[in-house]
Amino acid sequence: MSPAAKKSAALVPRLAADLGLPPAGVAAVCALLDEDATVPFIARYRKEATGGLDEVAIRAIEERRAYLSELEERREVVLASVAEQGALTDELRARIMAAASKAELEDLYLPYKPKRRTRAAIARERGLGPLAERILAQPERGDPLVEADGFVDAEKGVPGRDEALAGARDIVAEAVAENADVRAAVRTAFRDQGDLVVEVVPARAAEASKFQQYYDFREPVRNIPSHRFLAIRRGENEDFLRAHIDVDAEQLLARIAQLVGLRGRSPFAGQLDLAARDSFKRLLAPSIENEVRAELKERSDRAAVGVFADNLRHLLLAAPLGQTSVIGIDPGLRTGCKCASVDVTGRFLGHVTIYPSHGDSGRERARRELLEFVRRHAPSAIAVGNGTGGRETEAFVREVLRDAGVADLIVVQVSEAGASVYSASDIARDEFPDLDLTVRGAISIARRLQDPLAELVKIEPKAIGVGQYQHDVFQPLLGRVLTEVVESCVNRVGVALNNASAALLSYVAGITPKVARSIVAHREKRGAFRARADLLAVAGVGPRTFQQCAGFLRIPDAAHPLDRSAVHPERYALVERIAGDLGVELGALVGDAALADRIDIRRYVGDGVGEPTLADIVSELAKPGRDPRALFEPPRFRDDVREMEDLAAGMVLEGVVTNVTAFGAFVDVGVHQDGLVHVSQLSDRFVRDPSEVVKVGDRLTVRVLEVDLGRKRISLSARKEAAPAAPRGPAERGKPEQPRDQRGKGEPRGKPEQRGKGERGREPGQFRNNPFASLGDKKRDR
Repeated sequence: MSPAAKKSAALVPRLAADLGLPPAGVAAVCALLDEDATVPFIARYRKEATGGLDEVAIRAIEERRAYLSELEERREVVLASVAEQGALTDELRARIMAAASKAELEDLYLPYKPKRRTRAAIARERGLGPLAERILAQPERGDPLVEADGFVDAEKGVPGRDEALAGARDIVAEAVAENADVRAAVRTAFRDQGDLVVEVVPARAAEASKFQQYYDFREPVRNIPSHRFLAIRRGENEDFLRAHIDVDAEQLLARIAQLVGLRGRSPFAGQLDLAARDSFKRLLAPSIENEVRAELKERSDRAAVGVFADNLRHLLLAAPLGQTSVIGIDPGLRTGCKCASVDVTGRFLGHVTIYPSHGDSGRERARRELLEFVRRHAPSAIAVGNGTGGRETEAFVREVLRDAGVADLIVVQVSEAGASVYSASDIARDEFPDLDLTVRGAISIARRLQDPLAELVKIEPKAIGVGQYQHDVFQPLLGRVLTEVVESCVNRVGVALNNASAALLSYVAGITPKVARSIVAHREKRGAFRARADLLAVAGVGPRTFQQCAGFLRIPDAAHPLDRSAVHPERYALVERIAGDLGVELGALVGDAALADRIDIRRYVGDGVGEPTLADIVSELAKPGRDPRALFEPPRFRDDVREMEDLAAGMVLEGVVTNVTAFGAFVDVGVHQDGLVHVSQLSDRFVRDPSEVVKVGDRLTVRVLEVDLGRKRISLSARKEAAPAAPRGPAERGKPEQPRDQRGKGEPRGKPEQRGKGERGREPGQFRNNPFASLGDKKRDR
C-alpha cells in the first residue's frame, strides 16, 4: 500500500463516523478513489465493493476526505512549527492531535504563529512581560502600581507606571485573544446568540433601492437564510448597506473572565478586567466576527449552489424531442428572425433570415421565405427562441403553417438562456467558423429541442441562468459542483459515441477534454466507431480510461449487441454465459424483456459480481440503452396571453417552472417575464422548502394575484384555495431575494459573449420535463 493510500485508509473511521456510513463501504470508496476511479464509475459498476453507495454518498466521502486530508497535513505543519520553537508540551501535543476542525487547530497554533510587530510585541521588547505575567496570575497579594514602578525606564519608552501597566495590559490582551478556549467561547456566542444588524449607508438613506427592506434590519445569525444573507452582502458591495454582528458584550465578557481566571479579590483583577475588555473590543470581536461572517458566507454559498445544482440537474435531464429534423428560429424585431435547419443528428443544413415585423410587404415576403424554407428542409418540428419577439414569432409561424395546410407540425418555444454565450464561444467558432453569431444561436435553439443535455454541456453552467446569486458565491465551489452535476447527468443518460461532440464526451467518466478531442479527431479521420473496443486505438485512451468510460458510451448500430447497452465490457463474458444457459443467442437475449425476466441472478453471484450488479444487467438486457428522461410533451400557453398587459388578477393559466429558489418558484406563463409563486403560495399546506413540491420543468396551474407593470413583477399562486398571500416579515417585504437578475430583467448585457450570464432566477424550463420548450432568457431585440 502506497503512503497516500495508507493515509487515506487511516481516515476511514473518522469519515464513516462523520457521514454516518458503513466503514466497509467508505474504505472501498477511498481505495477506488486512490486508484483514480471516477464517481459515476464507482456508483454504477462497483456496487458490491461499496455496499451500493450512491453518487451523493460517494461525493460526500470524496469531499470530506479532502477536508480531513488537508487538516492532517496542516496538523503536521503546526506540530513541526511549535516543536521547532521548543514550546511543544505533552498537553499541547495532545490538544493539537485532538483538534477536530481547522478552526480549532488554528486557535491552538495562534500563540505560536509568526506575526507582525504588534503592541504586545513592542511591550515585550520594553521588558514588560513579567508584569503581564503577574496580571495573568491574579495573585491575592501585591500592588500593581508599586510593581509597575519597577518597570519604568524612559530609555525603553516606559516613562511612568501608567505606561508600564498599559504595555503589560497589551501583552495580556493578546494572550486573552489567543487563548483557544476563549476564542471558542466567543465564536460560539457570535454564531448562536449574535444578531446580524443591517443599516443603510447614511448618504443613501433617501434613495429608493431593491435593498430598502434592509435599511433597518435585524435577524439572528443562526436563522438567517442564505438568500437573505447574500442579498445583504450584495447591498454592502453596492454601498447601500452596512452590517455587523451584535452580541451581548457584558455577558460574553463575564464568560471570558471565567476562562482567564479573573479573581475579584486579587489586587490585579482590575488590570485583567481592563485588558480583557480591550482584548474583546480590539482583537477578539473583529477577528471572530470576520470568521463567523466568512462561515455564514460559506454556508450561504453552499445553499445557493445547492439550489443552482438542483435546478440545473432537472434542466439537463429535460425530455428530448429526439433524433428528428428541426428548424430553429432566433427571433429579432429589428434585425430579423434567423432560421437554421438541422438534420436528425444536429448537422447544420442551411439558414435564412426573415423580417415579419417590417411592415406588410416585409411580412408577406417573410411568409413566402419561411414556407419555402420549411418545404425545402421538411422538419418534424420548429423551435422558436423565447427572447424578445418570441411569442409574436411563434404566432406568425403557426399562422403561416396553418394557412399552408401543415398546422400539425410541432412548433414550440425554447429557452435562449446562454445561447449568446455559446454563439461567441470557442466551441461555436470551431463548429461554425464561417457563420454569424446569430445563426449559430438559431442552430443551438434547434439542437436544444432535439437534446437539451447534449447542447447545454457546451455552455458554462452558470451562464444558463437557473441559479440564485451565482455571481456572488465562491466561484471555485460553484464551478466544481456544477461540473459534478453535468458529469452525473451525462453519465446517467449515456452518450452516443458516434454523434457526441467533444464538449459532451469530456463529461463522460474518465475522459478528459484532451482525450475527448482525440476521440472526435479519430472519428472524423477514420469514420464511425463500430465497437467500444475500437476506442483503445485512440491516442490517450488506455486500459484505465477505457474501463472508466466504456459503460457510459453507446453505439446504437454496433455489431455486438451489448455495445448498444449500459452493460460494461468487463461483464460481456458473464452475459454470454447467461445467454448460453438460457439456450439462446446473445443477440436474442438483448432487448427481450421476457427472456431477461427468466434469469435467476442468484446462479451468477460470485467472482466479484453480486446481486446489485446482476440486477442492473437484467434491467439493461430488458431495455438496452433506455433513456431515463421523460417523454417530450409540448407546452400549452394561451394564445390570447402574450404580454404582461394581457394578464389580470384572478386569471388562471398553465405555466412552466423555470427556476426554484429558497423563497419560491419562478413560472413562465408565456409573457416574456416570469412570475413568482412565493413559497407561501405554492401549496395549500405549509411548505418549508419550495423544492419539496416543485422542480424545474414542472407544469403548474397558477392564478394571477397581482401584476405590477412598473416594476415588471407578476405575483402568482398555485394554491387551490383562493386565499390571500400570507403576510411577509420585514425580511421579505419588497423581496430583495429577487433582484433584477432573479426576476428575469437581467443585468446590462454589454458584449455578446457576456449575454446570458445574468442571474435571472429563471431557467430554461418547460413542459412536464422539458424546460426547453418555453423559457426564460428574455433577451433584447438584436
